[in-house]
Formats: sequence, structure tokens, C-alpha cells
Amino acid sequence: MRWRRVAVRGPSMSPALTDGDVVLVTLGARPRPDDVVLVRWPARPGQLSVKRAGRPDGGGTAGAGPDAAGGVAAVGVGGAGDGPYWRVRGDNPFGSTDSRELGPAAVLGVVRFRLWPRPGRLARTPVADGDVV
Repeated sequence: MRWRRVAVRGPSMSPALTDGDVVLVTLGARPRPDDVVLVRWPARPGQLSVKRAGRPDGGGTAGAGPDAAGGVAAVGVGGAGDGPYWRVRGDNPFGSTDSRELGPAAVLGVVRFRLWPRPGRLARTPVADGDVV
């Protein structure tokens, strides 16, 4: 497994993560419900997002591979490098585009730590209101 630093953009994961936070992602790690994950959307293959895992949705294959430059490999939807597909959502119900609009996403890795501005391990927080994503 490989590690990758990722900058968070936008308000979708507030209050757990905010715009400008830098997190450490374990690429290819198997997600569990309520983990914070790095995903790729079939509807937006050029966009990566940080969201909260809800439940598996089937499809795809396990493991996301890094490319030769150390980034996440650019793979077509459903390709061998896309991770398992999950229903995901942002922690901020008023400022998130997620599986409610875009459907399931390919999980590329699991966010393990916030590196900046408040270093520390991320808590696994249940999805608010018991919502099913």
C-alpha cells in the first residue's frame, strides 16, 4: 500500500475536515463504513473527492494503484485500478455533492490522518441521523 498527501477543497466534509486541510490517504486500503475515503466518480472521472463511506455498492475491483509519478493512476470507470464502489456522502448535509446525486463512487483509499493544520488521527464518525447513503 502507498501513502498520498491530499489537500481538501470545499465545505463538504465540515466539521470533520475543512477547506485547506491536508490529509494522508492509504491508497488501496479496504474501507469500512464511516471511514473517510478518497473516491473517483464514474460521472466525473477527472475529479477526486474526500467523502465518508456509507455502504458498499458492488462493482469495480479492489485496489487503486499509484502511477509511476506517485499519483493516483488515471483509470477509466470500472477499470482494473478503480477500487470497490461505495455509497458515500459528505458530513455537511448542506454543502456536499455525493452519492445522493452522483451514485456510487470508486474508493481509491482511506484517509488515516490529518497532517495540517491540526495533526491527528481521524475519528470514524457515523453518518448523521442514521441516514443510509
